[in-house]
Amino acid sequence: MPAGSDMEPSPTRLVITRRQPRDIRQRQVFITLDDQRLGDLVFGEEIVREITPGLHTLKANNTMIWKTVRFEAAPGEDVRFSAVNYSGRGFWILMAFAGVAPMFLAIEREGPPTIG
Repeated sequence: MPAGSDMEPSPTRLVITRRQPRDIRQRQVFITLDDQRLGDLVFGEEIVREITPGLHTLKANNTMIWKTVRFEAAPGEDVRFSAVNYSGRGFWILMAFAGVAPMFLAIEREGPPTIG
């Protein structure tokens, strides 16, 4: 580009993955951003969307547990979250004998903000 011209800024993106090894790979995780449905995740999937810089509200649920995370996205930042359905102690024993067991949901911000 010629000197002095403005470069096009990188888009601001939201990336939500479901790939953590501790995920028990049960149930879908339904994702909304600012009250707009983005989709649902099963283990191994990800959702990637361009978003506007600024404050946002991310909501996730597995129909049993609901989580809300508020975050700020800077211009050009890749905001990354990991969705995890995980079990408590004795999950597999309870599943084997009772057919039900407690399950938890976590939405975790990954790594430092990346701008580029």
